[in-house]
Amino acid sequence: MGYQTIDVRKLTPTIGAEIFGVDLSRELGNQQFQEIHDALMANLVIFFRDQTLTPEQHKDFGRRFGRLHVHPAAPGLLAGHPEILVIKANEKSTHVAGEEWHSDVSCEEEPPMGSILHLHDVPADGGGDTLFASMYAAYEALSAPMRQFLESLTAIHDGERVFRGRYGVDDRGRAFPRAEHPVVRTHPVTGRKALFVNRWFTARIPQLKPQESSALLEMLYRHTETPEFHCRFRWRAGSIAFWDNRCAQHHAIWDYYPQRRYGHRVTIRGDKPFYRA
Repeated sequence: MGYQTIDVRKLTPTIGAEIFGVDLSRELGNQQFQEIHDALMANLVIFFRDQTLTPEQHKDFGRRFGRLHVHPAAPGLLAGHPEILVIKANEKSTHVAGEEWHSDVSCEEEPPMGSILHLHDVPADGGGDTLFASMYAAYEALSAPMRQFLESLTAIHDGERVFRGRYGVDDRGRAFPRAEHPVVRTHPVTGRKALFVNRWFTARIPQLKPQESSALLEMLYRHTETPEFHCRFRWRAGSIAFWDNRCAQHHAIWDYYPQRRYGHRVTIRGDKPFYRA
């Protein structure tokens, strides 16, 4: 694919690319926006270096791709900016955001289309990388009989199992999102098929007996952890990662305790997952 206004350098043949030649604090022209969009569709996750964004500029960039999402459970939202989720860890942290393979908030009826994370502070001694996995590649690597079997199934994604009690606030009486989605979803833009179950939010496959569901899901989770489906991003202060939640999962590595890692995340609303043969 040729690009006129940006320089796209792939991290792996399967997933991930760094984008150069753009200042995201400025309003994007139509061609540059389209090329960034096309690079995201082609690479599933794209990365930018040396970016300085105000909260409003961060939101403006996200809005070019759709309406912004507000997290249904996390209290760590930036004051005055409910669309911005604060991602932070330090010597007081007992857990960090994203420390299991997952697709963001897949428990919603219309899970997010994508997420844009801008890190301001990174661990002084290194660490804190993020892994990303192609769910296209995971699906395509399965045998034909397994693909056919999975295409007939749905899965329950339940926010209760993740959010209840996680943030140290009184959430008694609060309801968390829960939804049923196809195990294999069709990407609404590319038309490609991707696995859409993840270790964090997926609770069960209702068409199967409990033991069958648990065994199949565990096999799929282990399958998605295959290194050949992955890329790994090493953060620097000012870096941005923009990933497509419809066809990629990610895992934030917490190997830097007790050092500090801090940033802001904007998330873009998506649509209801579907499967089309």
